[in-house]
Amino acid sequence: MALPRLSNSEMQIMEVLWAHGSSSIRQIREKLTAKKRPAYTTVQTMVYRLEAKKALRRQRKNTPVHLFEALIPRDAARRRLIDDFLAVFGGEPMPVMAHLIEAGKLTLNDVYEAERHVRELLKKGKQP
Repeated sequence: MALPRLSNSEMQIMEVLWAHGSSSIRQIREKLTAKKRPAYTTVQTMVYRLEAKKALRRQRKNTPVHLFEALIPRDAARRRLIDDFLAVFGGEPMPVMAHLIEAGKLTLNDVYEAERHVRELLKKGKQP
């Protein structure tokens, strides 16, 4: 099954579920950033859209409150988001890397960690 495309707001909801596990709509809303916290009905609409996209599901329990759980793994969703983002640049990572370096968001330690990761992939016989 192909991973669904998720908006920024939908990713925020999924991050809550990945970090805190099964949650009600009210619990999800409370865990969103207080400064930009959307209305309850907005969160509800986004949760229902995520349910339709099969990114999450309602747990079947005998309670008056609906609990929702993530169906897709965090890493897979992030990879999809990154691939979609890179597609904007024709699949070229260098403009993104250059910006991250210039903005101070990519450190020398990050580069060393990436290099270590590439070496591990090569040892496993995978092409990075």
